[in-house]
Formats: sequence, C-alpha cells, structure tokens
Amino acid sequence: MISKSISRRRFMGTAAAAAAVAGTAGFPMPAIAQGRKIRLGYVSPQTGPLAAFAEADGFIIDRFKKQVADSGLDIEVIVKDSQSNPNRAAEVANELIIDDEINLMLVASTPETTNPVTTTCEIEEIPCLSTVAPWQPWFIGQQANPTDPGSWEPFRYAYHFFWGLEDVIAVFTNMWGQLETNKKVGGLFPNDADGNAWGDPNVGFPPVLKEKGYSLVDPGRYQNLNDDFSAQINAFKGDDVEIVTGVMIPPDFTTFWNQAKQQGFTPKIASIGKAILFPQAVEALGDQGNNLSSEVWWSPNHPFKSSLSGETSKELADAYEAESGRPWTQPIGFVHALFEIALDTMKRVDDPSDADAVADAIAATDMTTLVGPIAWNGKGVPPFAAKNVAKTPLVGGQWRLKDGGGYDLVIVDNQTAPEIPTAGKMEPIS
Repeated sequence: MISKSISRRRFMGTAAAAAAVAGTAGFPMPAIAQGRKIRLGYVSPQTGPLAAFAEADGFIIDRFKKQVADSGLDIEVIVKDSQSNPNRAAEVANELIIDDEINLMLVASTPETTNPVTTTCEIEEIPCLSTVAPWQPWFIGQQANPTDPGSWEPFRYAYHFFWGLEDVIAVFTNMWGQLETNKKVGGLFPNDADGNAWGDPNVGFPPVLKEKGYSLVDPGRYQNLNDDFSAQINAFKGDDVEIVTGVMIPPDFTTFWNQAKQQGFTPKIASIGKAILFPQAVEALGDQGNNLSSEVWWSPNHPFKSSLSGETSKELADAYEAESGRPWTQPIGFVHALFEIALDTMKRVDDPSDADAVADAIAATDMTTLVGPIAWNGKGVPPFAAKNVAKTPLVGGQWRLKDGGGYDLVIVDNQTAPEIPTAGKMEPIS
C-alpha cells in the first residue's frame, strides 16, 4: 500500500527551505544554479538468480556516460544491485533517495526489483522510470488491495513501459496455433508476483486459454528455487499435456526441463516466460534447448534506432557482442531505452530537483527509442493504468541450435507486431 504521509524527502526539503529563508532574511534569493549536477539512480538484479537480466547493464551505462558528455548536462549515474531480492531492492532504493539524493530513479527487471523500488519512490515522492516487468504485476501488484479493482489508484511519480499479460498470451497462443496439438496446456506458475499474475483466474492465462479452446492443467504454486518438479511432471504426464507454459526463474526451468527429460516427458511445445529469454540459460541445457520458445521483446531485427546514438538495433547488438564476447540479450534494448527516456526528460526540465516537474516531463514523453515509440498516452491500456503505463511491441521466437554450437533466437510469430519481421515458423520439440 502506498503511504499518503509526508515523505522524508519533502520534510527535509521543507525544513531546508525554511532554514534558507531564515538565514537570508532581507537579502534577495539567488537564481537557480545553471548546469547543476543531475543524479540518476539505477537498480537492477546484478547478482542472484535473476542476474541474467542485468548482464549487459555495464555495457549500456558506460556508453550512456560517454554519449551524455556531449549533451551539455552534468549527469551522474549511481548503480545499485537488488541481489534479486525484493527487500534488498527497497533498501538500496532508500539509499539512493536519502543518501545519494537522486533526481530520478531508473529500475529494471522483474517485479521482484521493479515493485519495491517503485513503491519506495512513490512514498518518498521521487520520479521513477520502470521497465522489464509485465504491466499487470507491476501496477496491480503494488495496489493496497490487488483483488479489488475499484480501489486501485494511479501513481503520481512512477511510470512504466513494457508489454502486458494480454500481449504474451496472444503471442504464445499464436505460436501454438502453428502446430497441431491436443490443446492441453501445463502451467508452471511460481508463488511470486509474476507467477500469481500469469496464473490469475481473472487477468492471467486461465480465462483466455479457456476462451481459445485450451484446457489448463495447473498443479498449483511452487516456491522459487525448487529442486523437485516431479509433482508437476506427473500431473502433466497424467493429463497428456502437449504444451507447457509458465513464468519461471532460469535455475528453476533448468531443473524442471532436465527432470522432465529424465522422467520421459517431452511436450511438443514449451513456451516459457522469463527463464529462457537468455542465451546462457538455453546453452546450459546443451542440445535439449532446441525449439524452446519464449516472448521476444527486443532483438537485432527490431526496426528501431537509438535516440542517443542513431544506432540500429542490430548495430547495438553487434557492438555488445564485439565488446563482451557474449551473444546479445533482450534487456539491452530496454535498459538502453530507460536511459534514452531519462536524458530526454531531463532536457525538458528547468530544475532537476523539482520532482513534480520531472514527473510531469516523463508523463509528456513522446519519442521513439530502441524498443519503439514511447508515450504515456493510454494507448492499449485500461483506463485504470493509462496514466502510468506505456505499452511496447511483443513477438514470439524459438531457440534454434546452430551447426557450430550455440543458439539463435528466431522470430516465428509477429501477428501482434507486424513491423517486426519473422525469420521462420514454429517447429515441434523432438
């Protein structure tokens, strides 16, 4: 629940202003200093089970620092690690706000990090830009009563850009529709913000799957970092499941998939959110990762350019691979876009310490980034979240084993975003 009490930031600012007035009584106040330093805070899961999301952070931030040097703005980026832990995420958000006195918070990568940071910013009245979490677990998950839509309230300082559950459900079912199956789907939904949202009987997968003629086998919520998925595997085998879906952290899917193979369960399709977004997660499966499928939020084939450098998606992906020696990874596009929006916002603000002005500037954003157009104009978003959520395009892809080793992520369905080209069709897992 978001507190309505006075924030520490506002209390400290009011006290400081009062002291300044008392100390300069009878003298004119100085003009606001020009060229003042702008402090950006950035939080992501750089260690722990979600660390793959932050693999390219250093690459993006180093490039941003070099690019911003030409903007005429004095910008400092202060980076904190959430350690994939919600409590730690809230703790470092407080450090950035209170100790480092940031002007704008940037946060990325799963509700475990985005939600506690966003909530902290809203309480402390600090503008916050958030991404890489479906908008429902981000927005609804922070409400005082997530089960009562009538009580949901918009945020004043928090703005989020990403896709929603409606998009990933459409992408997954579009991919599944390319193959003949018995339409029996096994669900793997953990007991966390993502899992509870994806498995929700009202806003998650269940009602849409039923409407499209699929039957869902849901063995119930499990705890993250589970070491035994035998119950789920037996349930899927018992119901002759041919499609597996869910939203898992990378270590859990590796455990599930290895145990499924050992126990003789191989579905025709496995479309998994979160866990197999990253090449290293699929590579860890050896040749057993072939034709696993997932949502694709960004790729070298996305037809968008950076507003910072003019680079295409492919050029930035190639630069990352050349510098790191690692395959490109999807969060590159969205972390890059966070900093694109941050710079664009600060260019439109006279006083970076004016939190209300910064929040208003974010709300007025209308630009094209490396992940596509961004504007908080309510397009495609229900009215209750229209102020705070900007949607981005989503397509579907499959991991294909390359002849020389490693994997390519091939886009196989673009019905929800035709501007992003496909490079193949769905193939069954063998």
